[in-house]
Amino acid sequence: MKLTKLRILGFKSFVEPTDFLIEPGLTGVVGPNGCGKSNLVESLRWVMGESSHKNLRAAEMDDVIFGGSGNRPARNMAEVILTVENKDRTAPAAFNDVDLLEISRRIERDRGSNYRINGREVRARDVQLIFADASTGARSPAMVRQGQIAELIAAKPQSRRRILEEAAGISGLHSRRHEAELRLKAAESNLERLEDVLTQIESQLDSLKRQSRQASRYRGLSNEIRQAEALLFHIAFEEAGRLVIEAEKRLDLDIRTVAERTRAQAEAARLAAIAAHEMPPLREAESVAAAELHRLTTAREALQQEERRAEQRKIELDHRITQAGADITREKAMIADAGTMLERLVGEEAALKEEQEASGDLAAEAQEVLRSAEVALAAEEKAMGETQTEFAELQAGRSQAERSEREAGDRVMRLERQLADVRRESEALKAGSNAAALAQSLQEELSALQQRLGEAEQAAIEAEARHAGAREAEAASRGPLQEAERVASRLETEARTLAKLVLTPASAKYPPIADKLKVTKGYEVALGAALGDDIDAPTDLAAPAHWSGAEPGAEDAALPEGVEPLATFVRAPDSLQRRLAQIGIVEKADGPRLKALLAPGQRLVTRQGDLWRWDGFVAAAEAPSAAARRLAERNRLAELEQEAEAAREAVTPKRQAAEAAQAALREAGERE
Repeated sequence: MKLTKLRILGFKSFVEPTDFLIEPGLTGVVGPNGCGKSNLVESLRWVMGESSHKNLRAAEMDDVIFGGSGNRPARNMAEVILTVENKDRTAPAAFNDVDLLEISRRIERDRGSNYRINGREVRARDVQLIFADASTGARSPAMVRQGQIAELIAAKPQSRRRILEEAAGISGLHSRRHEAELRLKAAESNLERLEDVLTQIESQLDSLKRQSRQASRYRGLSNEIRQAEALLFHIAFEEAGRLVIEAEKRLDLDIRTVAERTRAQAEAARLAAIAAHEMPPLREAESVAAAELHRLTTAREALQQEERRAEQRKIELDHRITQAGADITREKAMIADAGTMLERLVGEEAALKEEQEASGDLAAEAQEVLRSAEVALAAEEKAMGETQTEFAELQAGRSQAERSEREAGDRVMRLERQLADVRRESEALKAGSNAAALAQSLQEELSALQQRLGEAEQAAIEAEARHAGAREAEAASRGPLQEAERVASRLETEARTLAKLVLTPASAKYPPIADKLKVTKGYEVALGAALGDDIDAPTDLAAPAHWSGAEPGAEDAALPEGVEPLATFVRAPDSLQRRLAQIGIVEKADGPRLKALLAPGQRLVTRQGDLWRWDGFVAAAEAPSAAARRLAERNRLAELEQEAEAAREAVTPKRQAAEAAQAALREAGERE
């Protein structure tokens, strides 16, 4: 077999179409390590039908497709075409009518590969047989690779036999014999299966014969059943005819009954019409009677209520009459006491007159004291009359009566004190003391007591007013305190809920670097668009993917003039500083113009999330990414914590004011 040309497209490192001409003589490829010399041999083996990706130094068969580089994108297809000379007509009969055979193998990513010979699709087995007939192939010893000489020396007898078969040119026959043996084994398996099927069919035939006998018996029984059913239907038909005749007779009776009922209904309708004509006057009379009944019922209820009020008023008046009788009895007793005191004073006056006659010097003073006593007595009598009048007027209310009773008690006490004073004065007069000085001191004491009474009443009124004011102040302070506590509780609850959603649990093995970022408000979307999924990587070196740390270097290219780095608006660990220093913040209108000035590794973003990368990649702003939302929620969490702290601080003075108001309320209550 003579190979004349090898064409490679997208196979491993050969991304561009490459043709290798194999001229007569010795053809060699020379180059340094890693230039792709082995890829040529592997492409030749691959197009010859190699099915093991391990023999092609690949993790899977799709790895033979060009995987991309820093300057070229990956390919989705690879193809190798081998041109073989067939002038000797040694190819299989199906392809032996041409001088050249183009054998190609094409693979597409995730779809497998196919083979073609001169443009016609064939099996991999057909391609392998063509090369096997020529004592070559993907795994043939004729394809000498690195280390194969040592393998041939240490080869086992089976491997040496394959070498000898290829040298003798019978490897194709051996391959065909192996395929024929496989077909014979498949035929034997089919014959064994056929015997099993025949045995199963015989058992099914016996079952079908038994079922045939059962079907014949079923047909006989079915005929008998149909005859019995026909006889039963005939009997039922006769019975139905008889029932129809009876039903017709009942129908005639029912028709006559309906006619009689119709006449009765017509008579009833006539009577109903007459009654309906007579109904309006009766309904009007019923309405008048109902209105009169309602009026009488209302009047009765009003009379009953008036009676209950009269009874209550009677009970109240009886109670007041009883109370007035008690008051009159008490006043009569007081009048009797005053009369007794008056008689005593008259006796004392007579005694004083006698003493006046006996002592001319004290007569004028005694006369003055007597006149003062008479004036006091007249005042007390007048006060007693006013008290009786007040008691009569205070019958309208219980509270006023109680207050009048207290005032009357006070006056009685004053009368008793005055009576005691008069007695002391009389005794002093009898003893020859200075009656005028004593009367003056008593008058001053009385004035002082009255002044103290007025001050006490004024203090009580002021205490009551202060108590009401303290109660209003306490109620006014309670509202702001409750509102401040409600605001603080709402903010704390919202902060706790948001913390559960955005903060990484303490049990997380590798917390992301996003937990350590502090972003200026408004730049969360820009940071999320710039970093993407890299923001979820941790800084722990034990993690499979992590930020290991790279500080900005002197050789790093500067951002275009006028572009502010994103690092200015982000507080991040040192391991992220170099990445942030190569990301610039721009306006959306400046992005396309500044994109051409970016150095490798640099990118531009807007606050809305538009992205321009140094390698030409552009992403328009859409909905915020999950990372951007988390950053925004973290900023919101920080704001909520500050607001909650401020709300808690605002609660403290309001609580102190409320406690002070409560203390003032208690103090005012005690003072009142």
